[in-house]
Amino acid sequence: MTDITPTLADYPYRVTIATRWQDNDVYGHINNVVYYGFFDTAVNRFLIDEGGLDIHNGQTVAYVVSSQCQYIAPAAYPEDIFVGLRVIKIGRSSVTYGLSVYAGDNKRRVAHGQFVHVFVDRKSDKAIPIPVSVKTALESIVEVM
Repeated sequence: MTDITPTLADYPYRVTIATRWQDNDVYGHINNVVYYGFFDTAVNRFLIDEGGLDIHNGQTVAYVVSSQCQYIAPAAYPEDIFVGLRVIKIGRSSVTYGLSVYAGDNKRRVAHGQFVHVFVDRKSDKAIPIPVSVKTALESIVEVM
């Protein structure tokens, strides 16, 4: 993606999230920490639905090892949130996601960031190769340059 201001349609995977009253802070807009929850929700929804990751009983878990977010404009309850997700890089045991958050009926871009997962064996707590089913799903949303 070479466009520095992508639209939601530029992302191969999208999730809609309803905001809640408690997401607003004292300034009347969605608090900055809530955006990380939007990222986490979109990524894990993808891993569960598309990659078959069993977050409760599977041998593999995905740990967040790095995240960042840049805020562009405010959003507030009761606006719906739309999160666009793509993969920037797939490694042996890690994946870097690119995400953008859009808000409201006009789907204005309000934030963007990155999120890195490392896949780990649940019992040993050691990094392992990304499971084949998950890797196949991740490859389906890799950013094409």
